[in-house]
Amino acid sequence: MNTGSAQQHSRGYWRTVWGEFKRDRVAAAGLVVILLLIGVALFEDLIAGNKPIVLRWEGKLYFPALVDYAEFADADFKRMAKRAGEGDFFLFPPARFSPTENDLMVVLEPPSSTHFFGTDDRGRDVLSRIVHGTRISLSVGFVAVGISMLIGVFLGAIAGYYGGRTDFIVSRLFEVMMTFPVFFLILTILAFRNPSIYNIMIVIGATSWTGIARLVRGEFLRLRKNAYVEAAVALGAGDLRVMMRHMLPNGIAPVLVSATFGVAGAVLVESALSFLGFGVPPPQPSWGDVLSQSKKYVDFAWWLVLFPGLAIFITVTSFNLVGEGFRDASDPRLKGRGF
Repeated sequence: MNTGSAQQHSRGYWRTVWGEFKRDRVAAAGLVVILLLIGVALFEDLIAGNKPIVLRWEGKLYFPALVDYAEFADADFKRMAKRAGEGDFFLFPPARFSPTENDLMVVLEPPSSTHFFGTDDRGRDVLSRIVHGTRISLSVGFVAVGISMLIGVFLGAIAGYYGGRTDFIVSRLFEVMMTFPVFFLILTILAFRNPSIYNIMIVIGATSWTGIARLVRGEFLRLRKNAYVEAAVALGAGDLRVMMRHMLPNGIAPVLVSATFGVAGAVLVESALSFLGFGVPPPQPSWGDVLSQSKKYVDFAWWLVLFPGLAIFITVTSFNLVGEGFRDASDPRLKGRGF
């Protein structure tokens, strides 16, 4: 099979997978939810924040939620809105509070028309913290899985392509990594590192690549004896070109399925770390941090449990549904077997 026909076959395969995926309404609904979450993460300042989206002041138009203006560096926009003159205009986000804005006068206030999801033990708006925590959770999920894919694809490709002694040595590395409980390994590493979102991304990604590596190894062991791979080698293509250009595109589907489940797992791990106090340091908002505050007030502050718990549950479930739908679409033989 030449390169052109292989690429055409690949395009036809992915078109078929997408068509099968769209037929699964549950998986398609999960994808819609994920896209909405990504939209919330990208436009968080337009949904929750104490800066106006659009502001007309003294005849000039400003966009404080998107651009930092020197003349409004220390401005209190809510107070400005109360003394606005004729022609002045303020359009605030639906939730008019910063995720780090404290108000000790409304500590542990239940959901109301002012604070839609209530407030926490420092008077911070829970809705604003959940909205801004979406970017952190999704960033950790995508970046951590990206790191694990880089490591897993690299090691799995080497083991599967070369086989023999190389496969034996790399496979033993897989087995050594799998002997460690991943979550406790993450806790151990973070105990010796300064808490930051970057360290969390790196640690989760660097400890969760074994599943992807084993999938890539299996796919490369299966593909390396195919005619188009042997033809590429006979024509003088280098090992890296054969692996990345000819073999990986034809064996990437199981890896993408595993990566989708991996994002859900990374979001759950980050929330658990924040809940235990090893996650994103304050004052950065995190779903796990909001949930951890409920430990002292679980008897009456039900909103501190319900809303961050729902955010975590919906996100993890959506990624799992998409992963299952993509798995069924890419390999119909597995349809209906569950996670």
